[in-house]
Amino acid sequence: MNIGEIAKRAGASRSTVSYVLSGKRAVSEETRRRILAVIEELDYRPNAAARALKEGRTRTLGLVIPPASQRLTDMQLGFVASVVEAAARADLDVLLSPSGGDHERSFERVVTGRRVDGVILMEIRMEDDRVSRLRQTSLPFVTIGRTADPHDMWWVDVDYTTLISRCVHHLADLGHRHLAFINRSAELVAAGYGPGHRALAGFRQAVTERGLTGVDVCCPDEPSAGETCLEQLRAAHPEVTAVATINEAALPGIQRGLQHAGLAVPRDFSVAGVAARHWAEDFRPPLTAADVPTLDMGEEAVRLLLERIATPEAPPRHVLHAPPISLRASTGPVPPALR
Repeated sequence: MNIGEIAKRAGASRSTVSYVLSGKRAVSEETRRRILAVIEELDYRPNAAARALKEGRTRTLGLVIPPASQRLTDMQLGFVASVVEAAARADLDVLLSPSGGDHERSFERVVTGRRVDGVILMEIRMEDDRVSRLRQTSLPFVTIGRTADPHDMWWVDVDYTTLISRCVHHLADLGHRHLAFINRSAELVAAGYGPGHRALAGFRQAVTERGLTGVDVCCPDEPSAGETCLEQLRAAHPEVTAVATINEAALPGIQRGLQHAGLAVPRDFSVAGVAARHWAEDFRPPLTAADVPTLDMGEEAVRLLLERIATPEAPPRHVLHAPPISLRASTGPVPPALR
């Protein structure tokens, strides 16, 4: 079934049927109703590829994710889900493409293959080759995260520097003098992973401001690593009475490590950090944390990308989230014997 057959049955021209489908021009109400009745009777669905070709658009957004060989963290999956849902509400499809390692050809096909109208990049590094590559093209893009110099970029991000700094000040207000920061994996940090570098900067800045003793360690994104990290941290620095972290995947292991050490939270040891809300609420006791708004950030990335596609000459825009620290039950005063 095609537009020509609909036009014939409705007694209208092909162009009039096309106007009814696209809404680009006004059509009399009587004619519109007649055409819609035929469309409903025939159960006609416009060919999306043909429509996109005519409009010069694919009606598809690219979402560049970490390599498929790596297990995505819960926060990363939240970004993927929110982008896909926001795109669907705009009647758009999403093409997922891994990048990094052996996946550069996949990314290059997205950039050069005219398969998408624009791209959303995740997991941004301070110096990111993917951003540099996209800057060389006319393909609109938005990042979840930002580089060290994001002045000409469209992006959505979390203010990890401020949030970890707030965690440190909160712990200092409770009397903790010896703190540790548990970062993401050493590989990510060495590769220039933005949140890891910005959170570490916030930790060091706040520790200096409050005259505290601070130590920072890296930890792979998995529970078993969190348990090992906590054990090694306490063995090397028994004076530490509280930790701040952005490694939500390691939280279950950190919790187990504290339990195995016979430390009650928050009576003997305090934990705070930046994490998706359900990770914070699943911690026992619930984690004092800045809750990362993953759903909002994915939606905002899609909105910014659609705006950039529609208005290519518009000045760069960004959204920086700094949610308040939700005070839950995982932080308390430093134990009296350690004051």
